[in-house]
Amino acid sequence: MKCPFCGNSETQVVETRISEDGDFIRRRRQCGACEKRFTTYERPDVNFPSIVKKDGRRIEYERGKLIASMKLALRKRPVSTEQIDSAIERIEEKLLNLGLREVPSNRIGELVMRELKKLDKIAYVRFASVYRSFEDIDEFKTLVDEVRR
Repeated sequence: MKCPFCGNSETQVVETRISEDGDFIRRRRQCGACEKRFTTYERPDVNFPSIVKKDGRRIEYERGKLIASMKLALRKRPVSTEQIDSAIERIEEKLLNLGLREVPSNRIGELVMRELKKLDKIAYVRFASVYRSFEDIDEFKTLVDEVRR
């Protein structure tokens, strides 16, 4: 594995940890040249379904987009990175368990909302207000009332 800092190909594994749910392995590595440390993650290589957008376009699943949207909703909220990672793992597991070659983007949005609702109610409301494209304040009020129950 190449060092991301200096490009040297001589790196050594210093520490290995398996995630709580056993879905990935986290490795701390150290470069033999610059001696800086970095983290790598080892996950099984699986084929996620294609995502069908509202306009009919088909795009490849991108984990980074899922992470970015969840982190945006959870910005400045008291939720740990580990909790976010676990939620993303659950979403991806559900996507794979569907056994479909294509999944509508709104299905992923619903999975994200379900996870955010468990993690943080404010983040859930933030995401839902953008995801559902509320037209007026009454729709927003209905969502807030639903969360309060």
